[in-house]
Amino acid sequence: MLEEERFNIRYTDPANIVTVADKLRYYRHKKALLQKDVAEKTGIHLANYSAYEQEERKIPYPFDKLSKVAELFGVAITDLLDQYNLFLYNGQGRQIRALRQSLGLTKEEFGNLYGFHAYTVNKWENDRIQMLKSTWVKLFGNE
Repeated sequence: MLEEERFNIRYTDPANIVTVADKLRYYRHKKALLQKDVAEKTGIHLANYSAYEQEERKIPYPFDKLSKVAELFGVAITDLLDQYNLFLYNGQGRQIRALRQSLGLTKEEFGNLYGFHAYTVNKWENDRIQMLKSTWVKLFGNE
């Protein structure tokens, strides 16, 4: 049985897919494309696109590249994102600030509570650095 046949048996509905890698594979298979085809049509280096379809990616996906892939697949970019990358895409700073303020904490208090420096909290809230996935899991309890 081919990989795409096994994959399409496993996932009949894209709403049940939780990882970006699996979502990319799902939609690629639905379009009957090879990784090489996606790379060529979107201008993404094949090695990079292939890495996007790897199971565990610790760093955020580049949204400019994923938007090209989403366009090729005919879906919204948000349909390709997992919860962590959706958090980043929707503006981590605003969400972190909302969490901190809902707890009634200053940046320093928030940082102390979770083991971060206030400087880091400030950088997150101003979208100057991206939060790591492991930190996101710690704060928001998702994966």
